[in-house]
This record gives sequence, C-alpha cells and structure tokens, in this order.
Amino acid sequence: MSDATRTVVVASAVGLHARPAGIFVKEVTASGHKVSISKAGGASVDAASILSVISLGVCHGDEVTLTVSGDDPESVADRLESLLLTDHDS
Repeated sequence: MSDATRTVVVASAVGLHARPAGIFVKEVTASGHKVSISKAGGASVDAASILSVISLGVCHGDEVTLTVSGDDPESVADRLESLLLTDHDS
C-alpha cells in the first residue's frame, strides 16, 4: 500500500462546514480508504468523521492537506481534491 498527498485550497464559500463537509465525508467513507485531513500548521484528523472535519474550522480559501492510504490512493485523492476545489454553496 502507498500513500497519496494533496494540498488544496478550499473553494466552498463557507469552508468545510455542514453541507460541504458532509459531501466530503460521504465521499471519504464511500472510498473505503484511510484518509486524513489537516489545516496548514495543524494536526491531522480522520476525514471520515464529520465532527473531526468540522472541528478543523476550515474557511473559504484555507489550505488543507489530504493524505490517502490504500490501494490506488491517487485516484481517491484526485476525487477528494476535486470536491474541495468546488464551491458547494453556490
């Protein structure tokens, strides 16, 4: 198994709160991969936990780092990166 890492600027107008976080966590869970997310300079949390993701306090324009572990982590990281680069609030 290998890891894939992506650093992404969050596009959603309200950051990773409520709806955008729910969409993101749902995709993480569906992937079946171990995924962690961290805000620049902060501790990483389990990206499959809605409460953990919201607790990061990620706002629009904040940079986050994703780390995906498992089989074919690159494609999962690409999908998650795409979700974070989309404004789910417009």
